[in-house]
Amino acid sequence: MKEKIVAVKAQVRKLREIEQQMLRAPDQQVSLTDPDARSMATSGRGTGIVGYNVQTAVDTQHHMIVAHEVTNVGHDRTQLTNMATAARDAIGHAETTALADRGYYNGEEILRCEQMGITTLVPKPLTSNSKAAGLFDKRDFIYDPKRDDYRCPAGERAIWRMTKVDRGRLHHRYWPSACPNCSIKAQCTTGKFRIVARWEHEQVLDVMQRRLDCTPDAPRLRRQTVEHPFGTLKAWMGSTHFLTKTLPRVRTEMSLHVLAYNLKRLLQIFGTQTLVAFLKA
Repeated sequence: MKEKIVAVKAQVRKLREIEQQMLRAPDQQVSLTDPDARSMATSGRGTGIVGYNVQTAVDTQHHMIVAHEVTNVGHDRTQLTNMATAARDAIGHAETTALADRGYYNGEEILRCEQMGITTLVPKPLTSNSKAAGLFDKRDFIYDPKRDDYRCPAGERAIWRMTKVDRGRLHHRYWPSACPNCSIKAQCTTGKFRIVARWEHEQVLDVMQRRLDCTPDAPRLRRQTVEHPFGTLKAWMGSTHFLTKTLPRVRTEMSLHVLAYNLKRLLQIFGTQTLVAFLKA
């Protein structure tokens, strides 16, 4: 029993040392097997896997991987601009359209792409607490850019009241005066007024949403374009982990996978003889 107590105390001391190391880390994460690996978000709530985040950009015509990157950031929200510009530079087209899934939805990233002349198509995540609580969603409030106000579901005007900085972003706030006596208030808010917040650059998101409404096939086109190369690479790898450790080595390993994939695509598109002739030219 005394030996077990000594072992447990030693383990506690070791864990406390790791805790201090973790607290000193910028992202408060420590991997004991790979110093660069980090927790990656997964589809399951409260779950994750320690590893790397692989980004790819695939062209819709030939399904070639035109740009890729490996990061140890556990989400995609800050990757849209980097990947879109890398893809644009690789294909050499001034006019580029970037299709991405909901995980890339980030107002600042979409704004940067628009400022750089990159057309974006990114669906908005359905994360509204109001909708989950059975209340009207922000999408039920119609914005009028000429009058700079919203029309609420009851037909009342939600006018501008104040401007506030929230998490470094400037938001305008609107609400109707009729809220306290509204007949459908119980369907709208539990507070005295229903406040609608609007980001100062939200018109960029509105324009993108209208593009998405006019392009209903965009999500399907994205899936059949970028998911197929991922599935192919995972099949070649045996659906296993990377064989190397640390970010530089993993990036090299991924680059070799992408090179092999693109070579096989070129062989499929042009044929062996034509490709060899191109290489000799």
